[in-house]
Amino acid sequence: MHIKKQRLLTPGPTPLYPKALYAMLGADMHHRTEDFRAIYKAVLADLKELMGTSNDVLVLVASGTGAMEASVTNCFSPGDRVIVCSAGKFGERWGEMTRAYGLNVVMIEEPYGSFVKPADLEKALAANPDVKGVFVQASETSTGAAHDVRAMGEAVKKTGAIFVVDAITGLGTMPLDIDGWGLDIVIGGSQKAFMVPPGVAFLSISPKAWAMMDTAKLPRFYFNLKKERKNAVNGESSWTPATALMLALGEALKYIKTLGMDKLVDNAQQLARATRAACAALGLELFAPGSPSASVTAVKAPAGLDSGMIVREFKSRFGSIIANGQGSMKGQIFRIAHLGYFDFADLFAMVAELELILEANGVAVKLGSGVAAVQEIYADLAIVKKAPVSV
Repeated sequence: MHIKKQRLLTPGPTPLYPKALYAMLGADMHHRTEDFRAIYKAVLADLKELMGTSNDVLVLVASGTGAMEASVTNCFSPGDRVIVCSAGKFGERWGEMTRAYGLNVVMIEEPYGSFVKPADLEKALAANPDVKGVFVQASETSTGAAHDVRAMGEAVKKTGAIFVVDAITGLGTMPLDIDGWGLDIVIGGSQKAFMVPPGVAFLSISPKAWAMMDTAKLPRFYFNLKKERKNAVNGESSWTPATALMLALGEALKYIKTLGMDKLVDNAQQLARATRAACAALGLELFAPGSPSASVTAVKAPAGLDSGMIVREFKSRFGSIIANGQGSMKGQIFRIAHLGYFDFADLFAMVAELELILEANGVAVKLGSGVAAVQEIYADLAIVKKAPVSV
C-alpha cells in the first residue's frame, strides 16, 4: 500500500498550513525581519559611536581572526610589500597570514614581553618607501604588552600605506582615537571588552583603506568588504547572520553607552594598575613592565613554579579562571584579564586567591599585602573620605 507523505515544510499553503494561517505566519516573519534589520543598523551605529569614528564600521560572522584576514585580502595584491610589527603570538599571526597570501613581508620583531618602538617603524618605512600596509596589535594579549599606536599612526599617515590595527583586546581597554591617529582599519571582537560570546568580529575602515581596495587583486569571497558595505546599508549581512550574537551585542552596546566608553576604558586601566601594585607587594615580576597593557596583566611565575600549576590551582581551589602563557611562554607566565565585565570586587577575590595559592606552594608572601595594595587604589579612586569626627 502506498502512503502519501505530507511535507511538513512547504513553500506555500497546505492542509497543515491553510491560507489564512500561512498569511499570518508570513506577515509575522516580515515583521521579524524588519525588526532584525533595525537591530542590525543600530548595532553598526552604536559601534561607530563607541569606537569614536566617522569611518564605516562593518560586522562579520567570524572570530577576530576573520576580520584580520579580511583586512589582508581586501586591501592588497600578491607581492605587495607590507610591514608587520611583532612582539608576541598575535604579531606572529599577522606575519603568518600576510605570508600565506603572498605578500612581501618586512618583519620588525621584538622578544616576548617587549614591544615595537615607533622609531623602529619609522626607520623601516624610510627604508621601504613602497610599503602598502603596516600591521600591529594595539594590545598584545599573549604577553600583556601594549603598542604606542598613536605614534605609529602618525608615522604611517605620512606615507601611502594603510595602518591596520588588531584592537581585539585594545578596544574598551585603552584610548584609541581612530580618526585623529590615522588608524585606517581597526579590528574588534564580540568576546572581549564587549562582553558577548565569540563569533562576531567588526572593523572600522577609513576612506584611505577603501581606496586601496579598488586596485587590490587578492582573491576574496566570504570576506568581501565592499559587498558587506552594500548590504549593511539595508541592515543586512552578506551571509547568514549570527542572530543571537547580534541581539546580545546590541544589548551590550546599550549598556556601554549608558556607562560611557571612557568609563569602560578607565575601569580596565585602573584594574590593571591595581593588579600591578598587588604584584609588586607580593614580590612578583611583571612580564612586560616597559609598556604594560590594560587588557591583561602578564606575571612571571615565581622561581621553581610552573605557571600552569598556578592556573590549575585557581580553578581547582576556587573555581576561578586565569590564563597560562601562550607558545614559548607556556609554563612561564600567567595572565590576569581586566577587560569587559570585571570590577574591583572580582580583583579583591582574585588577589586573595593568588596569595593563598602562592603560600600553599612554598612562596613566602605576607597574606593580605596584595589585597591591601588593591584596596588602597580603590579607596583613592572611589571612597570619599569624611572629615574626622571631633570628640
